[in-house]
Amino acid sequence: MRKILIIEDDKSIAELERDYLEINGFSCDIATHGTTGLNMALDNNYDLIIIDIMLPGTDGFEIISELRERNSRVPVIFLSAKNGDIDKVRGLGLGADDYMTKPFSPSELVARVNAHLARYDALTGGAPDDMIIRGRLVIDKSAHRVSVGEIEISLTAKEYDLLLFLAENPNRTFSKETLFDRIWGMDAIGDISTITVHIQRIREKLGAVGENCIETVWGVGYRFK
Repeated sequence: MRKILIIEDDKSIAELERDYLEINGFSCDIATHGTTGLNMALDNNYDLIIIDIMLPGTDGFEIISELRERNSRVPVIFLSAKNGDIDKVRGLGLGADDYMTKPFSPSELVARVNAHLARYDALTGGAPDDMIIRGRLVIDKSAHRVSVGEIEISLTAKEYDLLLFLAENPNRTFSKETLFDRIWGMDAIGDISTITVHIQRIREKLGAVGENCIETVWGVGYRFK
């Protein structure tokens, strides 16, 4: 499970961030004081850090400066009420990977966290080529294995092939006809309604993760988001 540190002095905002991230499979720690947050960041191996700028003790700019001076490459997202261009330029110039302003969309925050983790993994080799990691969902292609968190999910061969194809092509919508051709083959004999049945079974087996990641595009088909 990927671990995220939230450094935010507004407890309600910090808990909102934590709740949305934990729903999407992340583990989160919260620090409401800048100096405490900096010490936690230096003493623990976090996968990503979300930092407010205006903090008691050590402010957000000082935290990112200290992290980068110590050669920490952990992805950092600033989430601040300071929305001026000067603050954004300064934050990004000090080494932050992203800058979001309040009020913010929790769903967008989760999406940006996933994007920066994926980019960091690609740059550092953190995610092997034979592994697909989407939040709590892990597809191990070499072992032909699917798991959610620490629980291994038993899928049939076609269920696995269908899930893998969608996961390897995220945010693209495929019609039932296309999915049937890709998974069963153009010469296969069958009814494309089997796609609906297999999608339903995959969602049921993956639970909330399946409901969240496999989206029905009404009148068109399905996509992995």
